[in-house]
Amino acid sequence: MLNAVLSIAMLSAFLLLYGAWKRWSRDGASQQMWLMIAAALVIFANVAIWVVPDEKGQSLVTGSVDQH
Repeated sequence: MLNAVLSIAMLSAFLLLYGAWKRWSRDGASQQMWLMIAAALVIFANVAIWVVPDEKGQSLVTGSVDQH
């Protein structure tokens, strides 16, 4: 289930970046475009926190799988 949530998060972040690019190409730089980019970066950071392993080679994803 966690893999599905992380996949949906990544897809939504890429869609936010695509939407920001479309808004920039249509209207130029706007506040909404920058907010979409910021939201995508926050999602990427959250996924990285869950997936990137620490110095022991474990991540939050592998830790949650080991507990079940």
